[in-house]
Amino acid sequence: MPLAVGTDAPAFTAKDTNGNTVSLSDFAGKTVVVYFYPKDDTPGCTKQACSFRDAQPEYQGKNVVVLGVSADDEAAHQAFTAKYNLNFPLLVDTDKALISAFDVDGGGYAKRVTFVIDPNGKIIHVDSAVNTSTHASDVLAVLGL
Repeated sequence: MPLAVGTDAPAFTAKDTNGNTVSLSDFAGKTVVVYFYPKDDTPGCTKQACSFRDAQPEYQGKNVVVLGVSADDEAAHQAFTAKYNLNFPLLVDTDKALISAFDVDGGGYAKRVTFVIDPNGKIIHVDSAVNTSTHASDVLAVLGL
């Protein structure tokens, strides 16, 4: 069962698409959308990533950061990002530390679950029934944006 609304988000540190170290604390004072997905460059995951790509101007204008997470490695994330011109970081979770911390283990891959974390580090929304085509706009609607 994924972490619940009202829970403190796990403090995490991971490498992103380009090998940079990213921590939740880097985004203090911002709303953070952490979306877990099963695998780079698969149909549903591509639709979901492209929906966030297309909505990035709206997210950035509202002080909201989007982070995608899967168990894929840096090379897979780089290829996925380049192929679809993704404009937000994907976090590498090959050891599945984030997948475990957020309790979204699907048996070797991440379940498709999205967490919205408020500027104080609390989980304010959990979506485990994701519509991959409209997900980015669905999250904006949840945020009232």
